Order: sequence, then structure tokens, then C-alpha cells
Amino acid sequence: MSNLNQDHGHSQQASYIGPEGVLEKRKQYFFPCTHHFYRNPPQIVRGKMQYLYDEQGREYVDFFAGVSVVACGHCNEQITAKTIEQLQTLQHTTTIYLTQPMVDLAERLANGVLPGSLKRTFFCNSGSEANEGAMLLARLHTKRRDFIALEYGLHGRTYLTMGVTGIPMWRSDDHLDTGVTFIPRPYDPELDDETAARRSVEALREVLDKKGDTIAAMIVEPIQGNGGMITPPNWYFREVKALLEQYGVLLIADEIQTGFGRTGKMFAMEHYGVVPDIMAMAKALGNGVPIGAFATTDEIAASFNRPSASTFGGNPMSAVTALAVLDYIEHEGLVERAERVGGRLIKGLRILQEKHQLIVDVRGKGFMCGAELRGADAQASADLTDAVLEQMKDLGYIIGKNGTGRNVLAFQPPIIMPSQDVDAMLKALDDVLTACEAGEC
Repeated sequence: MSNLNQDHGHSQQASYIGPEGVLEKRKQYFFPCTHHFYRNPPQIVRGKMQYLYDEQGREYVDFFAGVSVVACGHCNEQITAKTIEQLQTLQHTTTIYLTQPMVDLAERLANGVLPGSLKRTFFCNSGSEANEGAMLLARLHTKRRDFIALEYGLHGRTYLTMGVTGIPMWRSDDHLDTGVTFIPRPYDPELDDETAARRSVEALREVLDKKGDTIAAMIVEPIQGNGGMITPPNWYFREVKALLEQYGVLLIADEIQTGFGRTGKMFAMEHYGVVPDIMAMAKALGNGVPIGAFATTDEIAASFNRPSASTFGGNPMSAVTALAVLDYIEHEGLVERAERVGGRLIKGLRILQEKHQLIVDVRGKGFMCGAELRGADAQASADLTDAVLEQMKDLGYIIGKNGTGRNVLAFQPPIIMPSQDVDAMLKALDDVLTACEAGEC
């Protein structure tokens, strides 16, 4: 396919104000904390499965999926038909009233989707809210206050979730909760993976020995997304869970980005043979419709018996959409596809790593992976990454970026991405990296 295909089926509309107009309104009406990718950003006006289209009708293959959200593809007709039908029937009543979609969704999650004995679900609106609720639940159950988190994790922008977020740029509040102990994550560029993971476990042991009786839970991402696609060795979380259990500390798995098939398992923790005590979910469950949830066992859920509700959580429209998402994941074999086609992507990136010295590492599982780029220094690495993103966008490919130095190319595409688009993107990336190494980037 031509990566700059014109979307002839949807002609340019006079109502589009264009990138300059959008940027000007953002400048006037948004908070200054809001940023965007690209020196020359397009105005995205339409999406269809793995494709996005700008105001000029140019086509882009989306390898970021709105940060792991549209796993089933943009405007997937099989899903949006269900959403529209419910939207025209009953959109909202709140959890106080009895509606069927949310209980059908909770039942569906408990019977064949959630791992182990996770059964009870509390619905909310976002990943931040899901993690916040999971942390509150841990406090209620253990009657303890404090938390353990990994350095460079990202868990949200609410008060508790920002407190356990270990990436400095996302800790916006200067007065966060002080009851959080950070330990090294199971990764260090100066160490091999086994040594780094072992150091992390020993740090956890030391914290638990000193103040385990004050700690309610440890919260982790099975794969750190914004932290740079950090993927621990397969034994790591088994040892973490065993240690936590010795001290009565709960394990919260933040599966906001990793959940619902993206890594080649329904949930990424399944790669590690661990069932967490509490699991937080969002993003892909709604395929673009806002929804969040946290789930746990009967025993732990029984501790959350004080009055609580979420005005929009589990509303009929989001619940019906989520049910359609689960149907689509199952019927289209997306978990297996993420393993198979995502494995093809990772293999291709590793081949490029062998060819291009600018790629220093490739990490991840399935369709959640990253390629770390490195220039002469930290700033050069970040600038290089921005230049690669810009050129790939101009060739018709949307790629994300993350990492503590903002120098990791992030690949989190719709899971429906076909192998031919993966191969074409890798060829384009090969060409861009070759140009960069020749000083043309």
C-alpha cells in the first residue's frame, strides 16, 4: 500500500480548521500542561480499523492505538453497532438503579476472562480511577496504610495513583502521599536482566523486613509501558508474590495498558504464572468508550462494605460496548494474533537492532513492545526519537514514544493489525534509520 494514500471516500470538509487552527485553540483554551507529538502534526479526523486519516484525507497506519486503547480497531463496525443501539435505547441511569448490561459484564468477566479466583468487579471510568479504587480496597482489607511501588512505574493522575507513580514528569503534585516506598524496578541498563531483577527482589525483601506490617499492597505494571516497555524475567513476579504473602501484603496488578490480549495473553500477569489479589483494567475493555474496573476475590471484596458508587461507572453504553469487545476478542482470536503477529513485529525489530547501531534494545511481549534508540547523549537520544517519529509519520505510520528519557519507540497497535502492515512498517523504519545514520535525520 502507499503510505500516503488519499482517503477518496471522505472528501476534505470545509469545517476542518486544520492543524494550525487546532493548535491555536489549544493554546487559547487548554492548560499549558497539554502537549502533542510532532513538529508538523496532522489533524486526525477519522479512523477505520488500523487506519487513521487526517484533514487532507491522508492515510496513516496506527501503531499506537491511542496508547493501547483501540485494540479491536478504530470504529470497529461490529462493536460500534452495539454501542449505537444501546445509546439509542438507554444511555445512563447510574449504578443506583437496576440495569442488565453491567451485571452481564461482571458475570462475563468472572466466568472465563479474569484469572484464578478473581470474581467481583467494581466499574468506574478510567485507569486512574481503577487503580485508585484498587488501592483503597487494599487499605480497607488489610487495615494498613502504606504501599510499595516500582521506580519508573505510571499508575495515574489521581492523588493515590500519582503517589505510587515513579516517573518524575508525571508526579505533578508537590504534596503527594508520603506512605509510598519505591524499590528498583527489575531493569537497569548497566546490569543484565537477571541481576537487575534479583536486586529488585532483594530490595523488596528489605522493605518488607523493616515495615511489612504497615504496607497494604504493592502495585505493579506487568510490563512498564511509559517506563520504556520494561519486561521482567518470567520468574520475577512469582518471587514477588511469594514474598508479599509472607507479610500479608496484597499484590495489585495494573493491567490498564497490558490487559485484554495485547501481550499474547488475556492479561500480562499470565506470562508470569501469577494471579494478583486485585487487578485494575481499562483502555482496551472499551475500545475507545471510557470504562475502568478493578476486580478481586470474594474474600477481599467483602472488605469494601462502606457505601460507594460511581455515577458513570458501568453505564449501559460502556457495559454493552465492553461485552461486544470481549465477544470480538474471542471470536477473532485476538489473543493468539497478538502472540503471533506481535511476535513477528518483535522479531523484525530485533533484526533491525542487529543492522542499526541506533537501536540499543528491543523489549516487550506480543503487541506491546519498544525499541530503545540512543544517540551521543540523553538529549541526542530524545531528539533522534522525535526525528524518527516525524519521518515515520510523513511516511504514513503513527508510532508512540515512551521511556524515562523519552527515547523508546513504542509499538502498541490495534491487535487486528495484519502482518503485511507490520512488514511494511518495518521496511519504512529500516529506511528511516539508514537515513539517520547517514546524517539525514
